Amino acid sequence: MFLKTSFTTLIVGVFVVYVLHTCWVMYGIVYTKPCDSPRGDNCITPFLAGNPKLQLSIYTALQSNAEGGHTLIHKEEKFDVNSKFERIVNVSLPKKTRNNGTLYALIFVHQAGVSPWQDPRQIHLVAQLTTYMVPKPPEISLISGEDQTQVLCLEIISGPTSTSDHPVSHWRSRLTLNIVSDLFLFDREYLPNDVHRYLRVFQNGKKMVYLPLLFVDELSNRVKDLVEINSTSVELPLTISYDSISLGRLRFWIHMQDAVFSLQQFGFTEKDADEIKGIFVDTNLYFLALTFFVAAFHLLFDFLAFKNDISFWKQKKSMVGMSSKAVLWRCFSTIVIFLYLFDEQTSLLVLIPAGIGSLIEVWKVKKAFKIHVFWKGGKPTFLFGKLDESERRTEEYDTLAMKYLSYLLYPLCIGGAVYALIFLRYKSWYSWVINSLVNGVYAFGFLFMLPQLFVNYKAFNTFIDDVFAFIITMPTSHRLACFRDDVVFLIYLYQRWLYPVDKTRVNEYGVSYDERPKGKKHKD
Repeated sequence: MFLKTSFTTLIVGVFVVYVLHTCWVMYGIVYTKPCDSPRGDNCITPFLAGNPKLQLSIYTALQSNAEGGHTLIHKEEKFDVNSKFERIVNVSLPKKTRNNGTLYALIFVHQAGVSPWQDPRQIHLVAQLTTYMVPKPPEISLISGEDQTQVLCLEIISGPTSTSDHPVSHWRSRLTLNIVSDLFLFDREYLPNDVHRYLRVFQNGKKMVYLPLLFVDELSNRVKDLVEINSTSVELPLTISYDSISLGRLRFWIHMQDAVFSLQQFGFTEKDADEIKGIFVDTNLYFLALTFFVAAFHLLFDFLAFKNDISFWKQKKSMVGMSSKAVLWRCFSTIVIFLYLFDEQTSLLVLIPAGIGSLIEVWKVKKAFKIHVFWKGGKPTFLFGKLDESERRTEEYDTLAMKYLSYLLYPLCIGGAVYALIFLRYKSWYSWVINSLVNGVYAFGFLFMLPQLFVNYKAFNTFIDDVFAFIITMPTSHRLACFRDDVVFLIYLYQRWLYPVDKTRVNEYGVSYDERPKGKKHKD
């Protein structure tokens, strides 16, 4: 018990240290030391302090260095860095781009009335307007075939869609720009590394002046905004959004954008990266902080629940009073939920804990049914242990309960599956089978939940899951299923209030709680 408590305390302690360290790092990102030199020798002053007349010009080109020509698609002649705006422009796609090629946007902020190609004090960034991704398989009616109305509408808008398994070029329909509006004085000796690559400085007399900090918000490029490009996509709309940004938010955004890029370098797909982007887009810093703490506590309680679940079953020697069919059901349901989440391409933050839970449930089935695996000649042989008299009586009651439950369970599951087959659309027959099974699991899973909410840290994890369900992107049915634990938990509290513990009641050994000798434990 001492080692177990020490291990849990160690894990919680490491978690607290990690949270405090992260808060300190976040403070270092958001806060930048200003220049406080009395003479201003080490200070770098902002170019925007002189209220210059600026112009915003955006070009498209087949190459990032504009070799081979460029085309002007939009310009703001009276550009005010403090004025927010949104423009929708139609962009003509070159033939190479339509043939699974790329297209770049060249964004210039320069002096008004001067060509950006001739302005020595212009700043510019390059953004990719296309990305490669495997097209999402179309959802069809499994009985009547493809939805002809939907296919016809798609052909009218953007031509026939591709069903290839190879990555094809997609159009990023949003371009989000930001400029730091703070008139911040940088100290040359304490210049942040993350801002350094965006900083362009020139000498103005004895002063060092930095040009406006221009930033392209890549986190705003979501998968839902992508449009597949094909040979008939001659022209596509592009939404250009601009807003000013503070220096602290810029530095935070740079770090988050670099983190997402690093994940993609390690093999994360565009879909996985999009789930992480969804946490940061269209939220303020306070909600981001809440998101971090909720996600951190969710992982902590998941780990503690897994640890206690394994410890409980590792010490379990008999199934007396416990339903082996309920254990088998939980194993089946967790595997179905994992396959469903995998089929829906859910976020790894949800998928990985579901996969670990599935492995634990398989191990619990092995313990509950006393299964021993022997390998002979490379082939597994399964040996089932025998049940004692008490376990056989438990199995009889369990079988009787499942018999009456099946009268309700099977008709509703079959009826729901038939309804979905007729009126809903799926990617394949496999997708329909998994969706039908998971709906049955979600609907009736709470009937098989074991009343061990406190033992497995479920009392805390239940409500953390509720907040986590609204923050992380996941299928709607899985989000609703997170509230099953709340129902069971409230029923549990009601039962505790309705049926308090009677300490004078005699147990099967003829001893009551009040009559037990102090310092001794009665047998379980």
